[in-house]
Amino acid sequence: MSDVGQWPLLETGVMTDEESILTERELEIVRAVATGATNLQVARELMISVNTVKVHLKNIFYKLGIQSRTEVALYAVGQGWIEIDRPTPAPEEAVSEVEAAGREPISLGKRLFFVFVTILVALLIFFPQAQTQPASAPSSEFVDVGSSTNLGGPSLQLHRWTSMAPMPTARSRLAAAYHEGKIYTIGGDTADGVTGAVEEYDPSTNSWRVRSSKPIPVHNVSAAVIGGRVFVPGGYTAAGEVVADLEIYNPGDDSWARGAPLPVPLCAYAIAVVDDRLCVFGGWDGSGYVASSYEYDPDSDTWWEKTPMPTARGFAAAGVIEGKVYVVGGYDGRHEFATVEEYDPALEGKGDPWSVKSPTRLRRGGLGLAAIAGTLYAIGGGWDGYLAYNEKYDPTEDQWSILETPVFGEWRNLGVVTTNTRIYAIGGWNGDFLNLNEEYQALFTYYLPELP
Repeated sequence: MSDVGQWPLLETGVMTDEESILTERELEIVRAVATGATNLQVARELMISVNTVKVHLKNIFYKLGIQSRTEVALYAVGQGWIEIDRPTPAPEEAVSEVEAAGREPISLGKRLFFVFVTILVALLIFFPQAQTQPASAPSSEFVDVGSSTNLGGPSLQLHRWTSMAPMPTARSRLAAAYHEGKIYTIGGDTADGVTGAVEEYDPSTNSWRVRSSKPIPVHNVSAAVIGGRVFVPGGYTAAGEVVADLEIYNPGDDSWARGAPLPVPLCAYAIAVVDDRLCVFGGWDGSGYVASSYEYDPDSDTWWEKTPMPTARGFAAAGVIEGKVYVVGGYDGRHEFATVEEYDPALEGKGDPWSVKSPTRLRRGGLGLAAIAGTLYAIGGGWDGYLAYNEKYDPTEDQWSILETPVFGEWRNLGVVTTNTRIYAIGGWNGDFLNLNEEYQALFTYYLPELP
C-alpha cells in the first residue's frame, strides 16, 4: 500500500467543532487532499470510487464553507489536523554518504511541508490582499490600525452572496441600521482615525450618499431603530475615552439630537429592540468587561437597569425572535466566546430572565447578528480563531448549522442589518479596513401567476 493514505493527525484527545461536523471518511479525505493526493489516488487508497471521492469533497466544501482543494489543505494545516515536519539540513559530513548511496525517497512529512509552502507562495502571488499589511502601531481590542484601504476585501462569489456597491468609507467598529428601505452606516474606525461619518445606502438603486455626520465621532458602537429614529448610545472616542452620550439620528430631516445618557459609559456592547424599547447588553465600561443590561424608553427618555447577563463580555451581538433576545458570541480581550444566552423580558421581576442555549460551532467575537423569519444568522468573527463559515440558529431546535461566508479567516467588527428577506454585511476588519457591502439572500419570494 502506498503512503498516500498514511496522512498524519495530531493526537489532541479533543475533537474540534469542525472535526465533529465531518464524518471519519471525510476526515480521511481531508488529510489525503492536504498531502496533494489526486482523486484517483485517494480512491485507490480508500478503496472507493472516484465519484464517491467527489461527492465527499462536495460535502466537505459545504460543511467547512470553503471552495477549493487548496483551501482544504490550508485549512487542515491551520486547524492542526495534519502534522508538518519541517525539513532540517543534514550535517555536511553526511553529504558524501548520501550521494554515494543515492537519493532516498522524500518523506511524507517533507512532502507536506513543500506542499504547504507552495500553497502559501501561490496565495501571496495571486491574492496580494491576503498579505500581512505593515502597521504604524499595533491594533488593540478597541482600535484597529491599518496602512491602507482594502477595497472590497478578499471576498468570494457564492450562490447566495452578492457583492454590492462598496461603502464610500472603509471602516470597522461601525454602527449600522435599516429604516424604510435605506441602510445607514455610522461612525467607526478608519485608516485616518475615528470618524463620525454617516453614509446612506439604497438597495433599490445600489447607490450610496453622504448624510450629516454624527456630532460625537466614536467607534465600537451599535445602533437600533425605534419610531423612525436611529439610536446610537455610548462609544469610544479618538482620545481613548468611553462615553455615555446617546445621540439620535432622524433620517427624515437628516438631523441629530441628544437623549438621556447611559447610566454608565459603555462601548463594545450588544444592542436590540423589544417592544419599542432599547436593550443594551454587556460591553466595556472603561475599566473592564461587564455583564450589565440596560433598557431605554424613548417616550420618557429614561434608562433602567435590568438583570445582568450570566457572562460578562464585549463585542457580542444581539437578535430578537418572538420577543426574546439572544446575545451571541463576544470577546474579552483574551479569547472569543461561543456563548449564547437568551433573555426573556417577560420574566423580569418574576424569575431569572436568562437561560443558556447551545453555543455557536465557532467562537465569534465582533460578529453581527440578523433575525429573519424565526432564524438567527451569525455573520463574521475570527478575532483569535479562523473564520471558516457563518452560522444560523433555529431556536425551536436550539441548534446551529453552517452557513457559507464570502470572507475567510477574519471578518470582525462589521455592520450587519436585515430587510425582510436579505442580510447586508458591511465593512469590518480583515487585516485592514473594509468597505465591502455583501448581500445575502436569506429567503426567496415567488409570485404565482393568477389563474384564469
